[in-house]
Amino acid sequence: MQHVADDRSRGPLSPAADARPGRAGRTRRSVLGRTAATGAMIIGAAALPLLTALPAEAAPAASAVAVDAGVAKDGTVTAKETITFDGTAPDTLSQRFENRENLLGDRRYVQTVSGVTATSGGKQLTVRTDDTAQYSTITVDTAGVSGPVVISYTTVGAVISTADGPTLHWRALQGLSVPASNVTANVRIPTTPTFVRCTAGAPNSTVPCDTAAGGTEDSQTPTFGETTLGQGQVLAVEIGFPTNAVSVNEKITYRWTVARAFSVKPLPLGLALGLLVLGGLALVLLHRRAGRDASARGDVVRAGEFAPVGAGESEFRVLSDIRPGHVGTVVDERVDPIDITASLLDLAVRGHLLITELPRESEYGRTDWLLRRLDGPDDLRPFESTLLDATVARGDEVRVSEIGSRVHGSVGAVQDALYDEVVANGWYERRPDATRSRWTTWGIAAIVAAVVVTVLLAAFTTFGLTGIVLIVLALGLVFVGQEMPARTARGAALLAGLGALRSDLLTHPTNQMPKGRELRELSEVLPYAVVLGGAERWLDAIVAADDDADADPEDLSWYHGPDTWHLRHLPESLRNFVTTVTGSLFSR
Repeated sequence: MQHVADDRSRGPLSPAADARPGRAGRTRRSVLGRTAATGAMIIGAAALPLLTALPAEAAPAASAVAVDAGVAKDGTVTAKETITFDGTAPDTLSQRFENRENLLGDRRYVQTVSGVTATSGGKQLTVRTDDTAQYSTITVDTAGVSGPVVISYTTVGAVISTADGPTLHWRALQGLSVPASNVTANVRIPTTPTFVRCTAGAPNSTVPCDTAAGGTEDSQTPTFGETTLGQGQVLAVEIGFPTNAVSVNEKITYRWTVARAFSVKPLPLGLALGLLVLGGLALVLLHRRAGRDASARGDVVRAGEFAPVGAGESEFRVLSDIRPGHVGTVVDERVDPIDITASLLDLAVRGHLLITELPRESEYGRTDWLLRRLDGPDDLRPFESTLLDATVARGDEVRVSEIGSRVHGSVGAVQDALYDEVVANGWYERRPDATRSRWTTWGIAAIVAAVVVTVLLAAFTTFGLTGIVLIVLALGLVFVGQEMPARTARGAALLAGLGALRSDLLTHPTNQMPKGRELRELSEVLPYAVVLGGAERWLDAIVAADDDADADPEDLSWYHGPDTWHLRHLPESLRNFVTTVTGSLFSR
């Protein structure tokens, strides 16, 4: 007890109590803290209404705007805006005038604002103008101005033609950078109006303004008013005039749209269709004149025939020294891969090459062939000599898998030699490839020109469809150019003969070859059948000529197979050979 009494005697502010506060001391300090916080909250709540009641700095606003405008008989509008502020004006005042107003479709009105000046108290103020395609924005330096600001300008293009007659279509106030109250507009006109209308609010608003009057004995000058307008809002007026009282000075331009650029109205559409018809006829006539074969004169020139040599027997004879490569080039006007491959087969059949099918290295290995150059007869044409020399040297041999890198660069020379020969033989007046190249070049140039014309027509006119037709005709020229190589009369006669030979290859009996020479005669037919068609039936005839069950690795003089190879394997072997050689010669 004495301890407690002594502790209390020190008092709450004694050093001992301050240094070692007990539980009771801590509780008293906590209560005091909560009391202080509560008091601060009460004081703050009481002060909040006073703080919110303090006036914020007001944004600049025009207390009155009076527009005084006049419309001349030529439709020009002169306007003067008097803008009054309560107190000091803002440092800058700007106004944005819309130069173009979009209408339905692709039309738009164009109004031009010029001669902008600004004064205050008779003193000129600095005006800066920023023009874009859509707007003209003026900025007036109004720092320190205390009196009204007067902005004057002239507008051209506000009198438009409507079903009601000449009509003033004008925004008396627009695009002001500050809100405005007590907006009025007086428009002096040279005659009594037929009607007055007014809208106010956002641009293109349809809400009527507060007041609009005019056209009566008491009010010859139309007047308009709006109590308040927000920043950038518009007071738009329309005043009708009797016919010829005021000149229409509207300027209408057209916005670029796809529908307008490629208009399907009668004139653009009719012109495009007419050009398409006439251009198509011109292409047809051009092909008939420059790309049609000459008329064949005299007898048909036959490249080969089946000549009877006995009862129920015939042999195949090549006429006019025409090779399979010639045949393919005359038929389709191109030196195709199959023409060169068929030429290799023909060289083998004639004794210049021996094709040996090699055994596969494994069951799933790739088939390969060995090409051996032989000393054949002296009957080579220039393109055949080029092809042989590019494939395998004299007395040498090469695998088909190796000829791609050796022959690929010489394929062009073989094609050139073939094209030169068909011209030298009188079947074409000019090389078909050169003819196609020339017409293709002209066609591509026409496409480029047509695209340029189309862009210009679409950008600046409504005749874009005409440009599209020009592009189509230019593409047609490229297509027709591929058909332009024309055969001479001699070439046309040969083409007719090749048609007859193709018919024979597809229909002539394959079992009428002279006995004992079946394989030789059938082999001579095969290269021509590869080019013209019917190769399968002649291959089947070679298979049918095998009259025993023994292996036939060397029964053909021009194609040898592995030891177990039979003639019945020839169709599949030859298909693989043609595919592989063609790929090797023309792969990149």
